[in-house]
Parts: sequence; C-alpha cells; structure tokens
Amino acid sequence: MTTYATALTAARDAAGSQNYPQASLYLVATPIGNLADIGLRALHVLQMVDTVACEDTRHTQSLLRAYGIDRPAAQLLALHQHNEREATDQVVQRLRQGQRVAYVSDAGTPGISDPGARLVAALAAQGLPVVPIPGASSVTAALSVAGLEAPAGDDGFVFAGFLPSKAGDRATRVAALAREPRPVVLLEAPHRIAALAQALAPLGERPLTIGRELTKQFEQIVTVPAAQFAPWLAADSHRSRGEFVLVLHGQPMVEHADDSERVLRLLLAELPLKSAVRLAVEITGAPRNRLYEAALALRAHTGDDAAGPA
Repeated sequence: MTTYATALTAARDAAGSQNYPQASLYLVATPIGNLADIGLRALHVLQMVDTVACEDTRHTQSLLRAYGIDRPAAQLLALHQHNEREATDQVVQRLRQGQRVAYVSDAGTPGISDPGARLVAALAAQGLPVVPIPGASSVTAALSVAGLEAPAGDDGFVFAGFLPSKAGDRATRVAALAREPRPVVLLEAPHRIAALAQALAPLGERPLTIGRELTKQFEQIVTVPAAQFAPWLAADSHRSRGEFVLVLHGQPMVEHADDSERVLRLLLAELPLKSAVRLAVEITGAPRNRLYEAALALRAHTGDDAAGPA
C-alpha cells in the first residue's frame, strides 16, 4: 500500500513557512486520477484548514485518508451543484468566525466545470478572500499532448466543457464550434460519449485528440479525424469507459461562400428540417428561403422526404 507520510512531511517543510491568512477560502486542486499528482502546498492546506468543503464528503474523506489525513465528519461540509447556495452561506459563516476553509471538487480544479464558481462569486461580493492552490487540470493536460500548431495555436483555445445533453441543443453547439477557428476543449462522461461522437461526425477531417482516463492506469490518448471518432469508439467496448477530455483542433479562419450550407448540414444530421433551417439562419444570418431550399435539396439527395411544410 502506498504511503504518503514522507509527502506530508515534505509538504510541511516546503509550504509550512508561507502565510495562510485566516478567514480565507482556499480553492484546492486535487488529482484527476493519479493520487501522486497532488501538490505539496495542497497537502499542507488540507492538513491545516478548519473545514474542508467538498462535492462529496465520502469521496473526499477517502481521498484525505489515502494521504494519511484523518478528519472527523464534522470538519467536512458538502457543497455541490444541488446545494451550492445554502452551503455557501455556511462557508461564509465559518469564514466570519475566522476559520480557514478549503474547497475541493471530486477531481481537478474547482470552479471550472465543477461546482465552486458560485461560491467564489459570493465571497468576492462580500469582500472575503479566496486563495488558489493550483494543481492538476484535465484541460491543460489534454492541450499539452494534442500537438497543436500555429497559426491556430497562436490564438489560444476555447473551453466548451460539457455540451448539452439534448440532441438538438448539442447539434446547435457543434454547428457553432464548426465555425470556431481556435482549438476547443470538450469534456464528456462515459454514458454520453457515443452521442457526442455522433454529433461531432459532421466535422469531417478536422483532427480530434481524445484523452481517456488521463493519468490513470488505462490512460489512452489518440488523435483521429472527427468523422472517425464514433467508429474508433465502436471498435473496442473498453474505449467507452472512463472520463473523456477532447481537443478539437483549430483551423484557419477561411470564409467560404457555402459556409451557411455547411452549418445547415451539421444541423440536419441531428434535427428536423424546419428546426435546422431556423437555427442555421440564426447562426449564419443567411436568407431563410435559400437555406430552406438547400435543406430540401439535401434531404432529397439523402432520400429523406420527411421535411414537412415550410
């Protein structure tokens, strides 16, 4: 069994002399899979604070014990997406009493795609200090191995997180991402990954770097054309397991005369004809009549005559 006793000692030696103000919230990044990715300052703060607020008290208790940090249940405070407002009030009360409070999500850096942002905003509004304790991030880990090249890489990246679960809303977002020249980072859970793969298929040859189970024993990183993501998943049932981070590679901004029809094709892959036309008009600003005629032609070409009246 792995012991972190020497790491706890090193954490006290390396970080113990620093200033840790009372009545402050410490936003602590935790590993995204591999326990060895914890930071020394994070270990020190998790030992030092009066309260640890967290998404799941049982998960966090197990995490703390894995590092040799044993805290009574009274020092753990559940703060998740379903009780964030009420639990934030409890955090404020403890800070007003002079406590140091840490907040951790189940994995990675809080407040990005996990709860925590509302908590931080509420504290900022009341003038209460928040101290970041940086560490592991699936977003930057995936970007670092995607092999992004200029010129798209010169313009930064877009963090899109989890796309909507409803097919129509997801198709709308994908259509918008098709027009985005910068790299886009997506997150997805295993039970929705197949649906996301199908939604991304109309992006064709645009490269997609797939990061599955990053930092864990069965970590897998591969780059395929977006159109090949669904077949890649289907080729091995194990590939649909675990948490996913995806990097949709950037592409130069090029204006095409048929850009509106390209968006229309993406939407038609997921939506009824009239809905696809309406959203394509909103996204591109192209004339509705032209897009409706184009949609009829595309449906006729594919043998789908369920367009309905205009």
